[in-house]
Amino acid sequence: MERIAALTGSADVHLDRRGLLVFCADNGVVAQGVTQCESYVTAHVARALASGRSSANPMAGLCRCEVFPVDMGIKDFAPFPGVISRRVRNGTADITKGPAMSREECLSAMEKGAALAQAKADEGFHILAVGEMGIGNTTTAAAVLSSLLKLSPERTAGRGAGLSDEGLVRKISAIHRALKVNAPDPGDPVDVLYKVGGLDIAAMCGAYLGGAACGLPMVVDGLISAAAALLALRLCPNVKKALFLSHISSEPASALAAKAIGLDAPIHAGMHLGEGTGAISLLPLLDMALSLYHSAQTFAQLGIEAYTPQGGTC
Repeated sequence: MERIAALTGSADVHLDRRGLLVFCADNGVVAQGVTQCESYVTAHVARALASGRSSANPMAGLCRCEVFPVDMGIKDFAPFPGVISRRVRNGTADITKGPAMSREECLSAMEKGAALAQAKADEGFHILAVGEMGIGNTTTAAAVLSSLLKLSPERTAGRGAGLSDEGLVRKISAIHRALKVNAPDPGDPVDVLYKVGGLDIAAMCGAYLGGAACGLPMVVDGLISAAAALLALRLCPNVKKALFLSHISSEPASALAAKAIGLDAPIHAGMHLGEGTGAISLLPLLDMALSLYHSAQTFAQLGIEAYTPQGGTC
């Protein structure tokens, strides 16, 4: 609660109105056999999120959290009630053959993500959880982290939604090819993002920047969200004040991203469900912390002598 109070500039912390932004987009690298699902699943899940039928919806309902699926570039997606349209392009290109998108498209996706976070702040939201949906995006996130952290794809690539051994080999190979073909510059986060990232990652990066500018607490989900958060942090170190990591997922690069961001994630449950479900899982913990923040008694009020630090190491 101290960090939220510092961020908002008020010791009177409230988290009554909370939202989940789920940025949805498709990734051309799926053509390389890096997933067990086809791209059409992204559209199905986006519609399910809007209809209240996907995994995140009952969890969000339990946490009193509103769900907002956002179409950033779902392949061949027609307008659907409840899905916010912020389309930049019809999915990204195959990163093993060239950049995922143009730099201008990447900046547009970032701006749309920032504007949406700012709009939710203006609407009176107290906290935003940020997640994604996009078949193939554990591959793009691993490519982004390999570039930013200067790590081999063998260290950043995981099994995603359940790849076989053969599938994992294809995924690692695809990331190697993407990095070689595009030669992203780790000193330029936007260069990394437009070359080997995705529209969902770009929008989340922008949302973190926009939320931080508004003094709005932003809850980071798993691997893909953390890759976006690290990009935002590299662009603007002060964004860290607004970031709250939720969990370390089962993807091997999740812990690496958290370490690079420099924040602790309280939930270690081996989650890999996606859709921002890890981020909204943090909300009940924040509720409990907030209840203590507002009602806990001090030692003096309880008639207990205050502890005196005795030094030493733990």
